[in-house]
Amino acid sequence: MAESPNISSSDSDTLVRAEGVSKKFCLSLKKSLWYGLKDMGNELIGRRHGGHGGLRPKEFWAVHDVSFELKRGECLGLIGRNGAGKTTLLKMLNGLIKPDAGRIEMRGRIGALIALGAGFNPVLTGRENIYINASVLGLSKREIDAKIDEIIDFAEIGDFIDTPVQNYSSGMAVRLGFAVASSLDPDILLVDEVLAVGDLGFRYKCFQRISELMDRAAVIFVSHDMASVARMSQRIMLLGQGQIQMFSRDCPAVIQRYNSLFQNIGQIQAGTGEIDISDIRIAPVSRNAVDGVLHYGEDVAVEFTMHFKSDVPEAYINVTFMDQGSNQVAQCLSVRQGFRIRRQNSPQKVRMIYRNLPFNPGFYSLWLVVYKPGAMRSYSVQYGVCPFAVSGDHVGYIPIQPVTEWSVERQKAP
Repeated sequence: MAESPNISSSDSDTLVRAEGVSKKFCLSLKKSLWYGLKDMGNELIGRRHGGHGGLRPKEFWAVHDVSFELKRGECLGLIGRNGAGKTTLLKMLNGLIKPDAGRIEMRGRIGALIALGAGFNPVLTGRENIYINASVLGLSKREIDAKIDEIIDFAEIGDFIDTPVQNYSSGMAVRLGFAVASSLDPDILLVDEVLAVGDLGFRYKCFQRISELMDRAAVIFVSHDMASVARMSQRIMLLGQGQIQMFSRDCPAVIQRYNSLFQNIGQIQAGTGEIDISDIRIAPVSRNAVDGVLHYGEDVAVEFTMHFKSDVPEAYINVTFMDQGSNQVAQCLSVRQGFRIRRQNSPQKVRMIYRNLPFNPGFYSLWLVVYKPGAMRSYSVQYGVCPFAVSGDHVGYIPIQPVTEWSVERQKAP
């Protein structure tokens, strides 16, 4: 069930409170400079800046009327398409930019990792930047000295810690930035998509660190990786065109709403054309899917028609399942089962059964390849075809969630 974003709690554990927060930008640089000068003048004489609160020519709302609160021990997943207003909202929460309307209340020390290398002086070394960033957060030199070895060890920078940050790779900058932001015991941690540039091992360390911090901090986590969002968040907010589209503790429902924004996957047809593929479909085995939605854990059938248009004697089949980001999540090779299609003069209907569909809720499509045995020769390639949705009441941490059987056997006491 969607929850109301209206503010109603006065609990002392509430660390983040946003009430009707809005921010507008201007498409024209010249008008933006002019509006900025007018707004500065109005503020100097005590007037409200930004006109009457509405949009002026060439302006648009980057964030509009966003309200929510976050308590200690909670993680809010913030999702949305590129340009939805996620980073703008984080920058307002961190005080980097000022909202044009609304009110923001942040209680406690804030650790933020919003942009790659944000807050670092590129000509200073990593060690010097640690001291500067920690000092800005209010730590004394003695406190920084006590934590610096832990920060350097977590960042995995090694000898590069005494090298200017401008010489760091993007991954090194992110590691150091997250190590500083998370190691200084923040009450509020803001993490943007920058963690995506880290390697798998470091991302795991980051998730572990966030989990440890959540006992005593509030976390806002921005990512396009829905499995990571589902793993970390108690609530999810979906932004679209700067406004809240959905806000709920029902994380799978919000993620499915987000996934529905990416249904149109580009289709590509290729191959030699010696075999024609048509009438591709995927459907449940035991029921009629009127709405075209498949259910997690049910048996599904992939069907298509093959027509040999040359003297090709036989062909193997490769069926690959892709998510809405065109990432390959599962592959079925007929050669593994010794199954091949032999040439016939008339069309042949091929059917493949996939037992216990194990996919996370979301949108998927098929990549179908008919090829020559023992050679890299494709007779027909159908990419991004037959888009379909999978529904379910749980979103796992990775795309494949196998349907398994569990049992327990009582043992004799020693």
